[in-house]
Amino acid sequence: MSQTRVIIADDHATFAEGLQRALSDDEDIEVVGIACNGLEAVQLSKEKKPEVIVMDIAMPEMNGIEATRQIKKILPSSSILVLSGYGYTPYVFSVLEAGAAGYLLKNVHLKEVANAIKSLRSGETVFDKDIAEKILRQLSKSWKGSGVSAKRLNQRELEVLKLGAKSLSNDEIAERLHISPRTVQTHFTNIFTKISVGSRLEAILHCLKEGWLVLDDLP
Repeated sequence: MSQTRVIIADDHATFAEGLQRALSDDEDIEVVGIACNGLEAVQLSKEKKPEVIVMDIAMPEMNGIEATRQIKKILPSSSILVLSGYGYTPYVFSVLEAGAAGYLLKNVHLKEVANAIKSLRSGETVFDKDIAEKILRQLSKSWKGSGVSAKRLNQRELEVLKLGAKSLSNDEIAERLHISPRTVQTHFTNIFTKISVGSRLEAILHCLKEGWLVLDDLP
């Protein structure tokens, strides 16, 4: 896989610069820009077309929730990793509905962010474990689906996605289905293309909305 192009959006310059240094130590990641507010993040994303945007929520000019919403309209295949100091449930709901691919709290080690970016690029879920299950279950109760999008996926893709919804890694899914991890990643790539999302979490949320992933499919 080629280098992953990343933009950092955070209004705390010291934190953003520290994260840039940490990510630049990884040869698989290229930081192509830093935005100090949500509006700059949108503009920079238009210009640089990154694969991943690391996004704070509380920023001036435009917050990370609205910036996420606008970037996903411009670059639907991009993955937005929220890195926030807030674990407050309404913030998490809002940014996931805006199209975020993952959500971590800022107390993680900066080097863990590089691993999270790689996981997103591999089609895996990146989410703070303390809030993940609660959020997904709450969202699933509030959505009633049409079932239409289920027709777009074949049986194997549906199997892969359901195992992904249970928080299994690509390696664990591969072992369960007796296929290679690379094949699992290919299935996720096909799923993302078919339903126009950029990450596993977005695919799960989309399918919960459509009503053909249910509570029993979650961890």
